Amino acid sequence: MAKLEQHLTGDFGQIVEFIHQELMRQSMSISLEECSKNQIQGKRIELRVYERFSYAGGNRTSLTVQFIETKDGADVCGIATGGSQAVFWKINTLGESAFLETLDVGIRAWNSTGHA
Repeated sequence: MAKLEQHLTGDFGQIVEFIHQELMRQSMSISLEECSKNQIQGKRIELRVYERFSYAGGNRTSLTVQFIETKDGADVCGIATGGSQAVFWKINTLGESAFLETLDVGIRAWNSTGHA
């Protein structure tokens, strides 16, 4: 399992949509499997679960991305899992790391557009 946490500044809705588009752009086999939108104490929370085929691992991996609205943007947490090929040990987690890297690329792209 691999994890990435980052704070992004800007409009919450634009951040969510930008990251979504960046993830979709980077992989032919990616799909948005499920999405949940909630509000707690006036702050929007969006949870998205993506899945894609990992060529590195020869299996499917998932990436869960949580967006929590802040006063100046969003706290983003991504957790990738499912890339291991073994029954009892985690072997070959390259797929998880590679999937998480696509989120990092999206975050860096958002920051490079002057939103940071």
